[in-house]
Amino acid sequence: MKARVIKSTGSWYSILTHDMTVMECRMKGNIRLQGSRSTNPIAVGDIVDYEIELNTAHGVISAIQDRKNYIIRKSINLSKKSHVLAANVDQVYVMVTVSNPRTPFGFIDRMLVTAEAYGIPAYIIFNKKDAWDEKDTILAQEMRETYESVGYETTSISALNKDDVESLKEKLQGKVSLLIGHSGTGKSTLINELNSDLNIKTAATSTVHLQGKHTTTFAEMHPIGVDTFIIDTPGIREFGLIDMNKYELGHYFPEIRARLNQCRFNNCLHLNEPGCAIKGAVEKNEIPFTRFRSYVSMVEGETEEVFD
Repeated sequence: MKARVIKSTGSWYSILTHDMTVMECRMKGNIRLQGSRSTNPIAVGDIVDYEIELNTAHGVISAIQDRKNYIIRKSINLSKKSHVLAANVDQVYVMVTVSNPRTPFGFIDRMLVTAEAYGIPAYIIFNKKDAWDEKDTILAQEMRETYESVGYETTSISALNKDDVESLKEKLQGKVSLLIGHSGTGKSTLINELNSDLNIKTAATSTVHLQGKHTTTFAEMHPIGVDTFIIDTPGIREFGLIDMNKYELGHYFPEIRARLNQCRFNNCLHLNEPGCAIKGAVEKNEIPFTRFRSYVSMVEGETEEVFD
């Protein structure tokens, strides 16, 4: 029998069966994804085969179906390992706040690059517009213009006040969407508004460090309509790239990808090479400087924190 994994705690998994029943399962001991260096062989969104344990109400996951895609990040504690945030997603929404806490360009760009690498459409949500002062409003507009200029769709909402939440909900219909962002950006608040039957725990942003408090401990998929799901993820402070060749990174920036054949050298890294069309486009403000700065940091292996 097949089912979809909707929650993973590392040792137990909640699955959604064909008749929309939730069952708790453990993993069969010999399951391993071939060639995987992931810390979690089973991820939220995986389609799995399961069997019901004899004389119990629990199940055993016996196999994992091939994934159509997944979102992966570098493991925080194990540098050579990866962690799969979610599998088999139709689209990714990056939740951004311009203050309390402020989401750095570096985090947004790493998330977008990862989505591009796995062929997953990505969108950006600017939340908490109800709390913006004049400076925040200007910054949000500048950030939206930056990403819209390179082809990404953005929207601004107030999950707390339900502003523009309904229009966002329409775009989620019939799809599995991954919601990702720093702690305190309002992911859980938004999901509570998308499905009024949910009561996901939320917490206010710390007034001391202006950082969010972790309220979601494990990734979890929530229903928000017919054949419509959204995956809530634990707040991520840093998004580390993994398994990306520095010579391929330019392909995952749409504005760089469109100009790659204009460079003098085929193996141009767009750092110090002569005749580089990318650097020329940055100088002409045809490529946003913040995006180019993110690209350089990824090529050089820096972390996003240089942009805080």
